[in-house]
Amino acid sequence: MNINPINHTSTYYVNMKNNKNQSEIKADNCPNEENKLVKELDKMSMMNNVNIGKKDYELNLSHEELEKRTHKDYLTTKKMLAPDAPEYLELADGDKEALKHLVKAAVVLDNVNMQLDNPNNLPFKEYLEKEIEKGNEDAKLTKILFDAQKGVCSLDRESNMIELAKGVSMRPGKGVYPQDLEKEEFHQILINMLKEGKVDEVAKILNQRSVVERAGNELVATDYVDKFRDDFAYMASELEKASEVSTNEDFNEFLRLQAKALRTADPMLDAYADKKWATLQDTPLEFTITRENYSDELTETVVENPELKKLLDENGIVPTAKDFLGGRVGIVNKKGTDAILNVKKFLPLMAQNMPFKDDYIQNINPDGQDSKQTMVDADLVAVTGDVGEFRAGITLAENLPNDDKLSIKELDGGRRNVYHRQIRLITSDDAREKMRKRLNATLNPELHKYYNDEADHWFTVGHENGHSLGPKSGTEGLGKYKSIIEENKADMISLAMLDVLTEAGMYTPEQREQIIVTYATDNMMTSKPTMSQAHRVRSVMQNYYFIKEGAMEISKDGVLNVNIDKMVPTARKMLEEIIQVQMKGDFSKGEKYVTDYFVWTPEMEKMAENIKKVSKTLNGRVESPLADKLLNE
Repeated sequence: MNINPINHTSTYYVNMKNNKNQSEIKADNCPNEENKLVKELDKMSMMNNVNIGKKDYELNLSHEELEKRTHKDYLTTKKMLAPDAPEYLELADGDKEALKHLVKAAVVLDNVNMQLDNPNNLPFKEYLEKEIEKGNEDAKLTKILFDAQKGVCSLDRESNMIELAKGVSMRPGKGVYPQDLEKEEFHQILINMLKEGKVDEVAKILNQRSVVERAGNELVATDYVDKFRDDFAYMASELEKASEVSTNEDFNEFLRLQAKALRTADPMLDAYADKKWATLQDTPLEFTITRENYSDELTETVVENPELKKLLDENGIVPTAKDFLGGRVGIVNKKGTDAILNVKKFLPLMAQNMPFKDDYIQNINPDGQDSKQTMVDADLVAVTGDVGEFRAGITLAENLPNDDKLSIKELDGGRRNVYHRQIRLITSDDAREKMRKRLNATLNPELHKYYNDEADHWFTVGHENGHSLGPKSGTEGLGKYKSIIEENKADMISLAMLDVLTEAGMYTPEQREQIIVTYATDNMMTSKPTMSQAHRVRSVMQNYYFIKEGAMEISKDGVLNVNIDKMVPTARKMLEEIIQVQMKGDFSKGEKYVTDYFVWTPEMEKMAENIKKVSKTLNGRVESPLADKLLNE
């Protein structure tokens, strides 16, 4: 579960109407012919993801705004392991050496994912560095924000789009599609290509691992491995070096498989690496290249066009949103892992209690056979790329590979949960005082005794395992609502299974109550999110649903009350509705389900005001002292 600035899984963006660039503003004031010319020139300047019309950048935020957003009260910090951390010092020498190579491999994904995110990211970063050399103090402050969110554009905790450069906005296709490509033209190009028999080309455009560019009147896709050949080759080399010194042979085999997948554009090579990775349980080290597809807002729109969808179905093409890449390097925490593993024996029981379980295939076997689910608690050394972006929230845990990956679809592989200790732990007195103030401002005093920040972790364990339950496939037709509904499902599984798991002995009755109240409290938000924020949209949906069912109430003063007895039955009811929507896989039904419950009430707004009075945090950043040291060795 997320205490608002933290997301469960891997992790936004803006209505473009209110973000005109300079050319569009100028064009609005031109006569018709000149208007058309200026707009056409502006489109040309964004072709193939290259901003060729902008030779330089201009900082967008005022000095006052920069000082505010970089102040510690507004920019929270998550610290990864330090060089003197016992977890690191106790490692075998071979694993210490391997860790150095793993960090060097992971940091490459910062540059790679920035290109997938926005074509202006790397040029703007270079601009900032040059301005800092000139003594530009605003550039220095802007660089702090840029490094924190790992990009030029990002939503903050209050769902405001923060654009660090004037005239640079976030596009629905991010950096994986041409910057001038609009949805309607995108659909028409694909229709034309399919009618001309270019099925393989369209399939490559609509898969999760390609960057798409213009080629005359058509589009052409390049596999990530070919697009970032030099970067991936360097990563592969570092993984191979790590595999030569790490003390665990299973882990070394995975590193060699992953290195091979980075050298050749063959998705099956990734599948073999994923399958091996998902079996890792007793390893000293953790390394992952995460591939999640929450950020691409263009690919899955194809199911909204009836003519295009019919052609795709006839040609057996299943559109999948583009993966964004992250890196995770850590040391497996044995004590934390043993505690998390306790849930594994209950997974078949959870599968047996899923709604309509006989009507679909799920990743967990209800009959008690091997669940093909491993899980570790990791002390983090580095989080890079997509995992390390602190954009309104940061990843708290992940359950991978996702159902669209070939290791699941073709190789019948398993899944693996990795939990992020440094991101979830509340260790400072200052952080605890902030939480106390938040409870006083937002929660009925009679319920304070039930709030337990560790219960947030227990809920997250249920959430992550919930991704392995329910329909294993067939949800692609939900399009842009697929991720929202999937995240909603995982939350409701975590809540709906509480009575079953308490009866089975996984939780005590007291822990059950703590999970319920802590979930409800932490689900409250500081602002209405945008529809592109899957993790946050589902929180609003849940809050509205639970209020409507009488399980929760927000007073006119913005104070939450929870009817503990009604929470689990309400979660079960919502879960049943979610599973039915997923089984149908129909875009219109998914859209109706989301819009029916994505309702921001005046009471929610008052609650948001209360939270903001006691918590100023707008964004966050990550500090990685051990990783920094290893990079310089």
